[in-house]
Order: sequence, then structure tokens, then C-alpha cells
Amino acid sequence: MTTNTPGTDPAPNPHATEEQVKAALEDTKLAQVLYHDWEAETYDDKWSISYDERCIDYARGRFDAIVPDAKLPYERAMELGCGTGFFLLNLMQSGVAKKGSVTDLSPGMVKVALRNAENLGLDVDGRVADAEKIPYEDNTFDLVVGHAVLHHIPDVELSLREVLRVLKPGGRFVFAGEPSTIGDFYARWLSRATWYATTNLTRLAPLNDWRRPQEELDESSRAAALEAVVDIHTFDPDDLAGIARKAGAAKVETATEEFAAAMLGWPVRTFEAAVPPEKLGWGWARFAFGGWKRLSWLDEKVLRKVVPPKFFYNVMVTGTKPAA
Repeated sequence: MTTNTPGTDPAPNPHATEEQVKAALEDTKLAQVLYHDWEAETYDDKWSISYDERCIDYARGRFDAIVPDAKLPYERAMELGCGTGFFLLNLMQSGVAKKGSVTDLSPGMVKVALRNAENLGLDVDGRVADAEKIPYEDNTFDLVVGHAVLHHIPDVELSLREVLRVLKPGGRFVFAGEPSTIGDFYARWLSRATWYATTNLTRLAPLNDWRRPQEELDESSRAAALEAVVDIHTFDPDDLAGIARKAGAAKVETATEEFAAAMLGWPVRTFEAAVPPEKLGWGWARFAFGGWKRLSWLDEKVLRKVVPPKFFYNVMVTGTKPAA
């Protein structure tokens, strides 16, 4: 069962005009809506998101890495900045929560997340929501989760105060997939270099059938201009923990992951966005996912022991609402 509140949430706007994009460059929340509405229908394909064993294991792995001893399942969970529902829906499938709610500033993302939940047969409702003013009552949820969302929010401390407000006393939040400051630097450099090399090499006649149509490349470039506006923050793990504690959270912990894996992952994702999808078959998928898994093992078993945490790409943070 999936529900939203009819007549109250705005409709998606997947085709932003030049004027809207120009206005969004000066208004980060408008940029969030336009960019994510723009991406909503193709977002799962772009980021290789699925709702099968591969991503169920990935989502549950992130949760277990930061909360290894949780008493499951939680009765009711919410995903803040849900996107297409990747984190919560896969966590629900793994047994982390029974009932879910999805929220996002983008109507397009909420629409897709609810559709994904319905296709999976999950009990989920959804609302278009500003993360700094969550439209649920105090003490509603046992768990709040998010993946790659905090870095989009202008006032992270205010948002975490809202998260704690809607949590029940003793309830927990888990946010994963946030970019570290150092990790974001090398990821963006790798992405720009891959995009430049791919889009220029595919201009050559022997490689021309590997080039996406120019209008698609132009649209990706316009989306990238908005992406630079919607990605507001990067985080040092200790600083993020400090923000959570200042917001009022207890039992705050952070963890980081993906160093070598990020060095492969970002060029792979960028290359996939720059070439026609039909050129990338099962062999490519095996290479990309297999390579990521092997390098993730290297990160976990070897590099974690010698590389400082702040050099890893992904930051995770968890905490609880103090008991009444």
C-alpha cells in the first residue's frame, strides 16, 4: 500500500526552462526541485539503483556498518530526501522496518519512490517535504534514514533538529553516503576528467557510434550546472558528528568508507552517463560491480588500517533521540 496526500503536494516539473534554470542558480531550494524533478524518471538507471539482492545487500551493509547491534525490525521508519526510495525501500526489504514514509523536496522523486514501493508491495506513504520543516507530528518515527541527502540541505543542524523532533524518544537516525571534503575533491576531479576524455574521444570517426546525441550531452551539461548548485556541503567526519550533537542527538557515531572503490566508481558512473546505454552490456556490468566489490574489500581489510578516515569518500553518521 502506498499513499500520499491528494491535492496538497505540488506536481513534478521534469522539464525546466532556461529561465527557471537561471533563477535556480540564485535559489538553492528551487535548484533542488528542478534538478531532482529533472532526474527522477532516469535516476535509478543513472546510478545503477535496483531493488534486488545487489542493492538490498548494499543498503543493509551501510546500516549494519554504523548500527551493528540494532533490534529489528523498527515499527515505522522515514527516509529524508528519499530520491527514488533506494535506501528505505531496500532496508525495508531486508527486514529493517515494517512501515515506511518517504519525503523529498522534489515532487518527481516522491512520485517515483511511491511507485517503486507499490511495485515492491511495501507499506509506504509519501509527502513532498522541506527537510528543514518535516510535515509529521512529534514522536512519530522509530527510525529516520537518509542516503546522500545532508549535503543538499542548507541548514544541516536545523534539519537534524527536525529529525529528532519526529523521532520517538530513544529513536535512531542513520545517514549514509555523504561526501567527505577530501573525497569530494578527488571524485569531482576524476568525473570531470572522464567526461572530458569520453566526450572528446567519441568525436573521432571510429568511435562516433559510442557518442550520445548532442542534445542529450547538452542536457546532461545543463543538469550538471544545477548539480553544482544543489551539492552544498562536504563533511569532515568529526565536524558532522559535532553538528549532530549540537542539534541535540545522543550516542553519536561516524564511520567512513570507499577510498579505492571511489577511485573506480566515479569514472565508471561518468563514463556510463556519456555513452549510449546499449553499448554497455552484461560484461561491463560485471566489470563495474565486480571491480567495486574487490576494491571495497581492499578498503575494508587493508586501506582502512593505514589511510586516515577523512580521506575516504563516504561519511556515515548515526545518533539517537534522548529518552524522555
